[in-house]
Amino acid sequence: MTERYFAPCPRGLETTLADELASFGAREIAAVEGGVGFAGELDLAYRANLESRIASRILWRVDGGEYRNERDIYALVRGVDWTRLFKPGRTLRVDVAATRSPLASLEFATLRIKDAICDRFRDERGVRPSVDKRVPDVRVHAHLTERSATIYLDTSGEPLFKRGYRRDADDAPLRENLAAGLLALAKWAPSQPLLDPMCGGGTIATEAAQIAAERAPGLARTFGFQKLAWYDGPAWQRIRQHAHDRVREAPHAVSIFASDVAAAAVSRTSSTLRAAKVDAFVHVEVANVLTRAAPAPEGLLLANPPYGVRLADAAQLAPFYPRLGDALKQRFAGWSAGLFTGDLRLAKLIGLKAERRIPLWNGAIECRLFLFRLVEGAMRR
Repeated sequence: MTERYFAPCPRGLETTLADELASFGAREIAAVEGGVGFAGELDLAYRANLESRIASRILWRVDGGEYRNERDIYALVRGVDWTRLFKPGRTLRVDVAATRSPLASLEFATLRIKDAICDRFRDERGVRPSVDKRVPDVRVHAHLTERSATIYLDTSGEPLFKRGYRRDADDAPLRENLAAGLLALAKWAPSQPLLDPMCGGGTIATEAAQIAAERAPGLARTFGFQKLAWYDGPAWQRIRQHAHDRVREAPHAVSIFASDVAAAAVSRTSSTLRAAKVDAFVHVEVANVLTRAAPAPEGLLLANPPYGVRLADAAQLAPFYPRLGDALKQRFAGWSAGLFTGDLRLAKLIGLKAERRIPLWNGAIECRLFLFRLVEGAMRR
């Protein structure tokens, strides 16, 4: 049977995610702000969770309809045969998001959805699922518009950007699916040398190494669909084994490079790469972006420079940006560069002409990916 799904993602990556889902065999793909709707069989949920580098979750649509008030929402949810979808012994969490909903309280709507699910179980099985807001077995998501309500079961569990390899959090971590999206937007391919000269926690380098290794991002974790009634263990193991068999051995020559002026950041990056089992794909070293040499005659430099949110004094960056522009122009001629930042002053201060400026969001922070072609002496404003 064809099922309906919705995959949320960081804003600005919807088209990239739509292309990725199409490569998995998804049909009826529709990108909207904040995510992508699509259709496919149940086993598509397995593959999308395992393979997607861009999605934040894979939500499976179980029902939907029009509503006017909380009573209508209760009736809609109460009409779903939840006993076919998961066992009453599973713990439950309900989340509600809304766009122009007329309801006065989303918290009360959340409570009524939870009551509707539990009442259906009580009437049919004589027992109600318990609620666990921190580590639930089953997550129910409801999206309310001005007139309609759509009810989803979360097949992912923990968000998909939690790959399972991060051991210690950076002060301002770049989410893994956003880092993968930056690589896609910059049109990087593993055959091209890549350098992150301000690697911080190593997320960009780790995501690139997983792509080069053809290592599915979900190989080291579990998923929410494993707690649902339709979970087919043997089918899942076949899909997972196929992905595992594709993983490549370490290359003879490394083409991914990461560096940082801070030794602690380099140590953190090395630990992250080891946890992700791709440390053999990346050369990591302590180096200053303003003085280091290019590791190859041409390639892609992709970085998330520090900006005001990450530094106590944003004024420190005003003299840094033009020095960075000079270093890129003088030391990386022949390269392309992508700089992802929440400091929109960068484009004016760096002194280089951006070929593209792509709006993106890092959580609640409005950002830009500035893409440059570096030609010595020619691109300076």
